[in-house]
Amino acid sequence: MQHITILGIESSCDETSASIIKNGRVLSNFIANQDIHEKYGGVVPELASRAHQSNIVPVIKMAIDQAAIKIEDIDAIAYTAGPGLIGALMVGSSFAKGLAISLNKPLIEAHHMKAHVLAHFIEEEGKSLPSLPFLCLTVSGGHTQIVMVDEPLSQKVIGTTIDDAAGEAFDKAAKILGLPYPGGPLIDEYAQRGDPYKFKFPISDIADLNFSFSGLKTAVLYFVRDNIKVNPKFVGENLNDICASIQHTIVETLLLKFEKAIEQTGVKSVGIAGGVSANSLLRNRMLELNKKGCDVFVPKFEFCTDNAAMIAIYGHYMYLEKQFGNLSTAPQARMGY
Repeated sequence: MQHITILGIESSCDETSASIIKNGRVLSNFIANQDIHEKYGGVVPELASRAHQSNIVPVIKMAIDQAAIKIEDIDAIAYTAGPGLIGALMVGSSFAKGLAISLNKPLIEAHHMKAHVLAHFIEEEGKSLPSLPFLCLTVSGGHTQIVMVDEPLSQKVIGTTIDDAAGEAFDKAAKILGLPYPGGPLIDEYAQRGDPYKFKFPISDIADLNFSFSGLKTAVLYFVRDNIKVNPKFVGENLNDICASIQHTIVETLLLKFEKAIEQTGVKSVGIAGGVSANSLLRNRMLELNKKGCDVFVPKFEFCTDNAAMIAIYGHYMYLEKQFGNLSTAPQARMGY
Protein backbone atom coordinates (compact mmCIF):
# COMPACT_ATOMS: atom_id res chain seq x y z
CA MET A 1 0.00 0.00 0.00
CA GLN A 2 1.27 3.44 -0.96
CA HIS A 3 1.42 5.82 2.01
CA ILE A 4 0.86 9.47 1.10
CA THR A 5 1.37 12.32 3.57
CA ILE A 6 0.38 15.79 2.35
CA LEU A 7 0.92 19.18 3.97
CA GLY A 8 -1.86 21.56 2.94
CA ILE A 9 -1.53 25.36 3.19
CA GLU A 10 -4.51 27.68 2.78
CA SER A 11 -4.19 31.49 2.63
CA SER A 12 -6.71 32.69 0.06
CA CYS A 13 -8.52 35.27 2.20
CA ASP A 14 -8.50 35.91 5.95
CA GLU A 15 -7.79 32.48 7.42
CA THR A 16 -4.29 31.06 7.66
CA SER A 17 -4.55 27.30 7.83
CA ALA A 18 -2.30 24.24 7.72
CA SER A 19 -3.25 20.58 7.70
CA ILE A 20 -1.60 17.19 7.50
CA ILE A 21 -3.50 14.43 5.71
CA LYS A 22 -2.14 10.89 5.54
CA ASN A 23 -3.78 8.39 3.20
CA GLY A 24 -6.86 10.60 2.96
CA ARG A 25 -7.34 10.99 6.71
CA VAL A 26 -6.85 14.22 8.65
CA LEU A 27 -4.09 14.11 11.25
CA SER A 28 -4.30 17.83 11.99
CA ASN A 29 -6.12 20.93 10.75
CA PHE A 30 -5.28 24.30 12.28
CA ILE A 31 -6.93 27.59 11.36
CA ALA A 32 -5.87 31.08 12.52
CA ASN A 33 -8.62 33.67 12.06
CA GLN A 34 -8.02 37.39 11.58
CA ASP A 35 -10.22 39.43 13.91
CA ILE A 36 -8.68 42.71 12.75
CA HIS A 37 -11.15 42.98 9.85
CA GLU A 38 -14.22 43.29 12.09
CA LYS A 39 -13.63 47.01 12.76
CA TYR A 40 -13.57 47.72 9.01
CA GLY A 41 -16.75 45.81 8.15
CA GLY A 42 -14.99 43.53 5.68
CA VAL A 43 -11.66 42.00 4.72
CA VAL A 44 -8.86 44.53 4.10
CA PRO A 45 -6.45 42.83 1.65
CA GLU A 46 -3.26 44.49 2.88
CA LEU A 47 -4.04 43.68 6.51
CA ALA A 48 -4.89 40.11 5.54
CA SER A 49 -1.49 39.68 3.87
CA ARG A 50 0.36 40.98 6.91
CA ALA A 51 -1.59 38.71 9.25
CA HIS A 52 -0.79 35.69 7.05
CA GLN A 53 2.92 36.51 7.35
CA SER A 54 2.62 36.48 11.15
CA ASN A 55 0.49 33.34 11.32
CA ILE A 56 1.90 30.98 8.74
CA VAL A 57 4.97 29.66 10.59
CA PRO A 58 3.25 28.93 13.95
CA VAL A 59 0.20 27.42 12.21
CA ILE A 60 2.31 25.01 10.15
CA LYS A 61 4.37 24.09 13.22
CA MET A 62 1.19 23.32 15.18
CA ALA A 63 -0.15 21.17 12.34
CA ILE A 64 3.06 19.15 12.16
CA ASP A 65 3.31 18.78 15.94
CA GLN A 66 -0.28 17.60 16.36
CA ALA A 67 0.11 15.14 13.49
CA ALA A 68 3.09 13.69 15.40
CA ILE A 69 5.29 13.60 12.32
CA LYS A 70 8.56 15.17 11.29
CA ILE A 71 8.46 17.74 8.54
CA GLU A 72 10.69 15.46 6.46
CA ASP A 73 7.91 12.83 6.51
CA ILE A 74 5.63 14.76 4.15
CA ASP A 75 5.54 13.59 0.54
CA ALA A 76 4.30 16.82 -1.03
CA ILE A 77 3.19 20.36 -0.21
CA ALA A 78 -0.21 21.50 -1.52
CA TYR A 79 -1.01 25.20 -1.41
CA THR A 80 -3.87 27.40 -2.60
CA ALA A 81 -2.86 28.86 -5.96
CA GLY A 82 -6.19 30.68 -6.45
CA PRO A 83 -8.70 32.11 -6.65
CA GLY A 84 -8.43 34.60 -3.77
CA LEU A 85 -6.79 37.82 -2.62
CA ILE A 86 -3.50 38.06 -4.52
CA GLY A 87 -1.45 39.36 -1.59
CA ALA A 88 -2.78 36.66 0.72
CA LEU A 89 -2.18 33.96 -1.90
CA MET A 90 1.41 35.13 -2.39
CA VAL A 91 2.20 34.57 1.29
CA GLY A 92 1.07 30.95 1.16
CA SER A 93 2.59 30.19 -2.24
CA SER A 94 5.94 31.78 -1.39
CA PHE A 95 6.21 29.84 1.86
CA ALA A 96 5.18 26.59 0.14
CA LYS A 97 7.79 27.07 -2.57
CA GLY A 98 10.55 27.87 -0.08
CA LEU A 99 9.67 24.82 1.99
CA ALA A 100 9.55 22.61 -1.11
CA ILE A 101 13.04 23.74 -2.10
CA SER A 102 14.46 23.16 1.38
CA LEU A 103 12.91 19.67 1.67
CA ASN A 104 13.26 18.73 -2.00
CA LYS A 105 9.56 17.81 -2.08
CA PRO A 106 7.06 18.28 -4.94
CA LEU A 107 4.61 21.17 -5.01
CA ILE A 108 0.90 20.84 -5.75
CA GLU A 109 -1.15 23.83 -6.85
CA ALA A 110 -4.66 23.63 -5.40
CA HIS A 111 -7.76 25.24 -6.89
CA HIS A 112 -9.58 26.74 -3.91
CA MET A 113 -13.14 26.10 -5.13
CA LYS A 114 -12.46 22.55 -6.32
CA ALA A 115 -10.88 21.86 -2.94
CA HIS A 116 -14.09 22.96 -1.18
CA VAL A 117 -15.91 20.20 -3.06
CA LEU A 118 -13.22 17.63 -2.28
CA ALA A 119 -13.67 18.22 1.46
CA HIS A 120 -16.41 15.59 1.08
CA PHE A 121 -13.76 13.04 0.09
CA ILE A 122 -11.80 13.27 3.34
CA GLU A 123 -11.89 9.80 4.88
CA GLU A 124 -13.23 9.43 8.42
CA GLU A 125 -14.05 6.46 10.61
CA GLY A 126 -17.62 5.30 10.00
CA LYS A 127 -18.21 7.79 7.18
CA SER A 128 -18.94 6.81 3.60
CA LEU A 129 -17.65 8.89 0.71
CA PRO A 130 -20.03 10.28 -1.92
CA SER A 131 -20.70 7.96 -4.84
CA LEU A 132 -19.92 9.32 -8.29
CA PRO A 133 -21.22 11.21 -10.12
CA PHE A 134 -21.72 13.71 -7.30
CA LEU A 135 -23.62 17.00 -7.47
CA CYS A 136 -22.37 19.74 -5.14
CA LEU A 137 -23.82 23.14 -4.28
CA THR A 138 -20.78 25.28 -3.42
CA VAL A 139 -21.79 28.43 -1.57
CA SER A 140 -19.34 31.00 -0.19
CA GLY A 141 -18.75 34.73 0.14
CA GLY A 142 -17.30 34.97 -3.35
CA HIS A 143 -18.84 32.06 -5.26
CA THR A 144 -22.15 30.28 -5.72
CA GLN A 145 -21.90 27.27 -8.02
CA ILE A 146 -23.54 23.97 -8.85
CA VAL A 147 -20.73 21.54 -9.65
CA MET A 148 -20.94 18.16 -11.37
CA VAL A 149 -18.22 15.83 -10.10
CA ASP A 150 -17.53 12.83 -12.35
CA GLU A 151 -14.23 12.05 -10.62
CA PRO A 152 -12.52 13.91 -7.74
CA LEU A 153 -10.34 15.85 -10.19
CA SER A 154 -12.96 16.01 -12.94
CA GLN A 155 -15.40 18.78 -11.97
CA LYS A 156 -17.63 20.96 -14.13
CA VAL A 157 -19.66 24.04 -13.16
CA ILE A 158 -23.22 23.69 -14.50
CA GLY A 159 -24.69 26.70 -12.71
CA THR A 160 -23.27 29.88 -11.18
CA THR A 161 -24.23 33.34 -9.95
CA ILE A 162 -24.33 36.11 -12.53
CA ASP A 163 -23.72 38.81 -9.90
CA ASP A 164 -23.45 38.55 -6.11
CA ALA A 165 -22.67 35.29 -4.34
CA ALA A 166 -25.04 33.99 -1.66
CA GLY A 167 -22.50 34.64 1.10
CA GLU A 168 -22.07 38.18 -0.16
CA ALA A 169 -25.85 38.63 -0.06
CA PHE A 170 -25.88 37.52 3.58
CA ASP A 171 -23.09 39.92 4.53
CA LYS A 172 -24.50 42.88 2.58
CA ALA A 173 -27.96 42.37 4.07
CA ALA A 174 -26.39 42.20 7.53
CA LYS A 175 -24.55 45.46 6.91
CA ILE A 176 -27.80 47.15 5.86
CA LEU A 177 -29.31 45.95 9.14
CA GLY A 178 -26.40 47.45 11.08
CA LEU A 179 -24.90 44.09 12.11
CA PRO A 180 -21.12 43.74 12.47
CA TYR A 181 -18.89 41.80 10.07
CA PRO A 182 -19.08 38.92 9.37
CA GLY A 183 -22.85 39.26 9.27
CA GLY A 184 -23.90 35.93 7.76
CA PRO A 185 -23.57 33.89 10.97
CA LEU A 186 -25.44 36.62 12.89
CA ILE A 187 -28.36 36.52 10.46
CA ASP A 188 -28.49 32.75 11.01
CA GLU A 189 -28.47 33.26 14.79
CA TYR A 190 -31.26 35.87 14.83
CA ALA A 191 -33.27 33.99 12.20
CA GLN A 192 -33.66 30.99 14.48
CA ARG A 193 -35.89 33.14 16.71
CA GLY A 194 -37.87 34.73 13.88
CA ASP A 195 -40.73 34.08 11.46
CA PRO A 196 -39.35 33.36 7.95
CA TYR A 197 -42.70 34.29 6.38
CA LYS A 198 -43.18 37.63 8.16
CA PHE A 199 -41.67 39.71 5.34
CA LYS A 200 -41.57 38.79 1.66
CA PHE A 201 -38.47 39.32 -0.46
CA PRO A 202 -38.04 38.33 -4.14
CA ILE A 203 -36.85 34.80 -4.93
CA SER A 204 -34.80 35.01 -8.11
CA ASP A 205 -35.44 32.47 -10.86
CA ILE A 206 -33.30 33.43 -13.86
CA ALA A 207 -32.42 31.31 -16.89
CA ASP A 208 -30.92 27.83 -16.71
CA LEU A 209 -29.26 26.78 -13.43
CA ASN A 210 -27.80 30.19 -12.67
CA PHE A 211 -28.37 32.42 -9.64
CA SER A 212 -28.80 36.14 -9.00
CA PHE A 213 -28.74 37.84 -5.60
CA SER A 214 -28.27 41.51 -6.48
CA GLY A 215 -32.04 42.04 -6.61
CA LEU A 216 -32.43 40.73 -3.07
CA LYS A 217 -29.74 43.11 -1.80
CA THR A 218 -31.57 46.05 -3.40
CA ALA A 219 -34.93 44.87 -2.06
CA VAL A 220 -33.57 44.67 1.49
CA LEU A 221 -32.01 48.14 1.16
CA TYR A 222 -35.29 49.75 0.06
CA PHE A 223 -37.33 47.72 2.56
CA VAL A 224 -35.24 48.96 5.49
CA ARG A 225 -35.08 52.53 4.18
CA ASP A 226 -38.86 52.79 3.71
CA ASN A 227 -39.76 51.23 7.05
CA ILE A 228 -37.39 53.27 9.21
CA LYS A 229 -38.91 56.42 7.72
CA VAL A 230 -42.17 55.37 9.36
CA ASN A 231 -40.60 53.87 12.49
CA PRO A 232 -36.92 54.63 13.28
CA LYS A 233 -36.86 51.61 15.62
CA PHE A 234 -38.24 49.23 12.99
CA VAL A 235 -35.08 47.15 12.49
CA GLY A 236 -34.44 46.67 16.20
CA GLU A 237 -38.04 45.77 16.93
CA ASN A 238 -38.25 43.27 14.05
CA LEU A 239 -34.67 42.02 13.71
CA ASN A 240 -35.40 38.32 14.23
CA ASP A 241 -38.22 38.27 11.68
CA ILE A 242 -36.25 40.32 9.14
CA CYS A 243 -33.25 37.98 9.42
CA ALA A 244 -35.46 34.89 9.19
CA SER A 245 -37.17 36.27 6.07
CA ILE A 246 -33.87 37.14 4.38
CA GLN A 247 -32.35 33.77 5.20
CA HIS A 248 -35.45 31.96 3.97
CA THR A 249 -35.27 33.85 0.66
CA ILE A 250 -31.59 33.07 0.06
CA VAL A 251 -31.95 29.38 0.91
CA GLU A 252 -35.11 29.02 -1.21
CA THR A 253 -33.28 30.63 -4.14
CA LEU A 254 -30.41 28.16 -3.75
CA LEU A 255 -32.63 25.10 -3.41
CA LEU A 256 -34.85 26.12 -6.33
CA LYS A 257 -31.94 25.76 -8.75
CA PHE A 258 -30.24 22.87 -7.00
CA GLU A 259 -33.37 20.73 -7.08
CA LYS A 260 -33.75 21.63 -10.75
CA ALA A 261 -30.17 20.44 -11.31
CA ILE A 262 -30.93 17.14 -9.57
CA GLU A 263 -33.98 16.69 -11.80
CA GLN A 264 -32.09 17.53 -15.00
CA THR A 265 -29.03 15.38 -14.29
CA GLY A 266 -30.69 12.52 -12.47
CA VAL A 267 -27.81 12.52 -9.96
CA LYS A 268 -28.92 11.52 -6.46
CA SER A 269 -25.55 11.75 -4.68
CA VAL A 270 -25.58 15.39 -3.56
CA GLY A 271 -24.00 17.75 -1.06
CA ILE A 272 -23.06 21.30 -0.09
CA ALA A 273 -19.69 22.97 0.39
CA GLY A 274 -18.20 26.38 1.17
CA GLY A 275 -18.59 28.79 4.06
CA VAL A 276 -22.36 29.22 3.70
CA SER A 277 -22.80 25.44 4.04
CA ALA A 278 -22.47 26.14 7.80
CA ASN A 279 -25.85 27.92 7.67
CA SER A 280 -28.34 25.98 9.79
CA LEU A 281 -31.36 26.42 7.50
CA LEU A 282 -29.43 25.42 4.38
CA ARG A 283 -28.09 22.32 6.11
CA ASN A 284 -31.57 21.30 7.28
CA ARG A 285 -33.15 21.93 3.89
CA MET A 286 -30.44 19.90 2.18
CA LEU A 287 -31.00 16.99 4.55
CA GLU A 288 -34.69 17.04 3.62
CA LEU A 289 -33.64 15.93 0.13
CA ASN A 290 -33.21 12.47 1.69
CA LYS A 291 -37.00 12.24 1.52
CA LYS A 292 -36.76 12.67 -2.26
CA GLY A 293 -34.42 9.72 -2.67
CA CYS A 294 -31.14 11.63 -2.51
CA ASP A 295 -28.03 10.53 -0.66
CA VAL A 296 -27.11 13.83 1.03
CA PHE A 297 -23.66 14.83 2.29
CA VAL A 298 -23.32 17.79 4.66
CA PRO A 299 -19.74 18.70 5.71
CA LYS A 300 -18.49 18.99 9.28
CA PHE A 301 -18.34 22.62 10.37
CA GLU A 302 -14.52 22.69 10.35
CA PHE A 303 -14.56 21.79 6.65
CA CYS A 304 -17.15 24.41 5.66
CA THR A 305 -15.11 27.60 5.94
CA ASP A 306 -11.69 28.02 4.33
CA ASN A 307 -9.38 25.34 5.76
CA ALA A 308 -6.20 23.52 4.79
CA ALA A 309 -7.65 20.01 5.13
CA MET A 310 -9.56 20.57 1.89
CA ILE A 311 -6.31 21.76 0.26
CA ALA A 312 -4.48 18.68 1.54
CA ILE A 313 -7.12 16.23 0.27
CA TYR A 314 -6.99 17.99 -3.11
CA GLY A 315 -3.24 17.47 -2.94
CA HIS A 316 -3.75 13.80 -2.11
CA TYR A 317 -5.70 13.17 -5.31
CA MET A 318 -3.28 15.27 -7.36
CA TYR A 319 -0.39 13.25 -5.92
CA LEU A 320 -2.05 10.01 -6.99
CA GLU A 321 -2.16 11.38 -10.55
CA LYS A 322 1.40 12.77 -10.27
CA GLN A 323 0.11 16.24 -11.19
CA PHE A 324 2.80 18.42 -9.66
CA GLY A 325 3.38 22.16 -9.93
CA ASN A 326 6.56 24.15 -10.34
CA LEU A 327 8.33 27.11 -8.79
CA SER A 328 7.54 29.46 -11.68
CA THR A 329 3.75 29.33 -11.27
CA ALA A 330 2.28 32.57 -9.90
CA PRO A 331 -0.91 32.59 -7.79
CA GLN A 332 -4.01 33.94 -9.48
CA ALA A 333 -6.72 36.13 -7.95
CA ARG A 334 -9.14 34.79 -10.57
CA MET A 335 -8.94 31.23 -11.79
CA GLY A 336 -11.14 29.38 -14.25
CA TYR A 337 -12.67 26.10 -13.30
